Amino acid sequence: MPADVQLSKPALAGRAPPNPARWRAAALVAPLFLFLLVTFLAPIGAMMWRAVGDAEVAPVFPRTLAALQGWDGRALPLEPAFAALVADIRQARTAGTLASVATRLNYDVNGYRSLLFATARRLPAEGAPDMQGALIALNPLWGERENWAALRRAGGPVTDLHLLAALDLRRDADGAIAGQPADQAVFRTVLGRTLWISVVVTLICLGLGYPAAYLLARLPERIANPLLILILVPFWTSLLVRTAAWVVLLQREGVINSVLLGIGLTAEPLPMLYNRFAVYVAMVHILLPFMILPLYSVMRSIPAAHLRAASSLGAAPFTVFRRVFLPQTGAGVAAGCLLVFIQAIGYYVTPALVGGAEDQMVSYFIAFYASRTINWGMAAALSILLVAATAALLLLYRRLAGGQIPRLG
Repeated sequence: MPADVQLSKPALAGRAPPNPARWRAAALVAPLFLFLLVTFLAPIGAMMWRAVGDAEVAPVFPRTLAALQGWDGRALPLEPAFAALVADIRQARTAGTLASVATRLNYDVNGYRSLLFATARRLPAEGAPDMQGALIALNPLWGERENWAALRRAGGPVTDLHLLAALDLRRDADGAIAGQPADQAVFRTVLGRTLWISVVVTLICLGLGYPAAYLLARLPERIANPLLILILVPFWTSLLVRTAAWVVLLQREGVINSVLLGIGLTAEPLPMLYNRFAVYVAMVHILLPFMILPLYSVMRSIPAAHLRAASSLGAAPFTVFRRVFLPQTGAGVAAGCLLVFIQAIGYYVTPALVGGAEDQMVSYFIAFYASRTINWGMAAALSILLVAATAALLLLYRRLAGGQIPRLG
């Protein structure tokens, strides 16, 4: 027998035979995966790309960007760059494409849109001998390096403009990363507020949900099941309806203030709406079931024999709870906190309806940029912040769940 045939037999013997069941399972899952790819992953990817994509200026100002490629940024560009800018503005105004460029540049430097349109209305004559002097005389802003640096940065095809702006950062005329002016730096404050509200809501839900789940787990099933149905009832009601109900209850002439005034506990209506208190109340009411259900599931599975054994060994009731029962509920606490926190950081409707101007979260600004100012790049950049925060939490939970959940007792 040839040597090469003899050598190939061990390799063939060690190779696993094809598994028809595995291929059939893959064929069954493939349509669902394709559906998710087309209807879910692809739109999200397209949205996220808007945070870094930069294709508005390059097709409209090709001469100017080509003239700026060799510019070192230390002084004003040379005469060919000014002449190219005049030619590009004239052509863009004729083609009706100047608005998109002006909008994109205005994201980087406030007032750039007005600068471009004012310049387009009074362009120097073609073939003028000194385009640089003519443009600066027309508007002194063309004599500032920052405006030319912004124009060069907008050449694409990618940009970090929106991602930096989402962190209250920007690039200066030299290309270095610097902080936004104090009157424009808002997003780090908003992100911190979002995380703080989410943490507080999670802790309140844990404080209210743990005793409720403990009580349900200790009750007989004939009593616990109807109570669980009452906990699930809010899931059958629209989120918008539940939030609007809190507006009715918490307003100055609402039910709660009327009761407090009627029984004499307050002399005037309490400000319970359009503030942080209303946001906490409404969000806790909506998210509390997401804390109770995981806790109840874990507590119900804890063997009662463990508790009886600790009591028979002389442990006091509180010691039994702290040393035996509480550590075994760690998985439920982690799951409940994760569910509540991840949903809380993405809340938009509830803070918008019952909160004030200082209570809006990141999702409000995503909706603002997407629907009002039509700045999809900024909306996508803020969305990436939320996705990054959610991904970090999932990785943290996976690490804790994959190893050993820290003991709480």
